[in-house]
Amino acid sequence: MVKLTMIARVTDGLPLAEGLDDGRDMKDSEFYKQQVKALFKNLSRGHNEASRMSIETGPYVFHYIIEGRVCYLTMCDRAYPKKLAFQYLEDLRNEFERVNGSQIETAARPYAFIKFDTFIQKTKKLYQDTHTQRNIAKLNDELYEVHQIMTRNVQEVLGVGEQLDQVSQMSSRLSSESRIYADKAKDLNRQALIRKWAPVAIVLGVVFVLFWLKNKIW
Repeated sequence: MVKLTMIARVTDGLPLAEGLDDGRDMKDSEFYKQQVKALFKNLSRGHNEASRMSIETGPYVFHYIIEGRVCYLTMCDRAYPKKLAFQYLEDLRNEFERVNGSQIETAARPYAFIKFDTFIQKTKKLYQDTHTQRNIAKLNDELYEVHQIMTRNVQEVLGVGEQLDQVSQMSSRLSSESRIYADKAKDLNRQALIRKWAPVAIVLGVVFVLFWLKNKIW
């Protein structure tokens, strides 16, 4: 069965729409929604380049497609046919582009197209029962194949992003520390110069004062 459906803009990970009643009958639905948001964040950073992918997570599988500037994602039971999952996403994509295509780039707030939930719910019902004649026909449709779509594990996919984030943070930290060390080196050099020339400056100062006093007195 289709459990979750979410749509987001790839360029910045902004969620655009989702199935409003998704996950109510599912344990730990918030946990999986957080995984979806983490995945969208990774996609916005270019960590995953595949335009179609299946990602295993616990007893479920995320399936997503990326078209243009938008990622369409659904989470299904592992036993749910992969072919139907991707055809479901294609149906969402076609309608979302038709209705909202011109506004996708300018959307500025999360869930700007929340009204699209009506179409999500209607379409999801068509795909829930895999044994309907309609869905059996789709499964037998040889024009739409999904064998070459990669399947990965959620830890592997999200872990790549986390590791890249750690490398980026480490690089920033090292750069910051390098600047601190450079500033400290400059301070130490200044202090060394002061210690070296301060006695000379004091002696010269004393000589100058004595010379001035001598001229003043005489």
